[in-house]
Amino acid sequence: MNNTTSAKKKIGHLTGSLRNYRVYHRYLGLVLAVLVLISSVTGVLLGWKKDVDLLQPPTQKGATPNLEQWIPLSQMSTFATAALDSAQGISTNPIDRIEARPDKGIVKVLFLEGSWEVQLDGSNGKVLSVAQRHSDWIEKIHDGSIIGDLFKLITMNILGLGLLVLTFTGFTLWFYPKRIRKLKR
Repeated sequence: MNNTTSAKKKIGHLTGSLRNYRVYHRYLGLVLAVLVLISSVTGVLLGWKKDVDLLQPPTQKGATPNLEQWIPLSQMSTFATAALDSAQGISTNPIDRIEARPDKGIVKVLFLEGSWEVQLDGSNGKVLSVAQRHSDWIEKIHDGSIIGDLFKLITMNILGLGLLVLTFTGFTLWFYPKRIRKLKR
């Protein structure tokens, strides 16, 4: 009789806990589903960025990989700014960074606004490409930095911790019914 009462108490406790875990799992899952969906879709797109020209312009090939034959970066930045102005009518966009690709013989000049990229031949500054890098703003959506760095920090922590909680509650929702069935025998 004592074992039966003890088993019933355990079953009652487990059943109550199971109900609570279902509620936590359901609502946390709904909230995180939005973040996971955004992160998943943008992650897939970023995985293809090197293979889809619309996402990121293909890297061109310059005349020489020999850095000693290249023109100075200051001259390249002037050429890139002029090329962006000429191609798109954008004259006041500051340069974010300059990426040298010696093995390809080119320099990519990336602009701060609009995700613009100008590719130049490193040896003579000839404009090889002027295009938008859609992968840059997709990456900002992917990590949340499109809203701000604080938002990125908060959402990535919520996403990470939330997935841990979902893992724990999901395991519990799987394990407790097995335990309840065993106690009922």
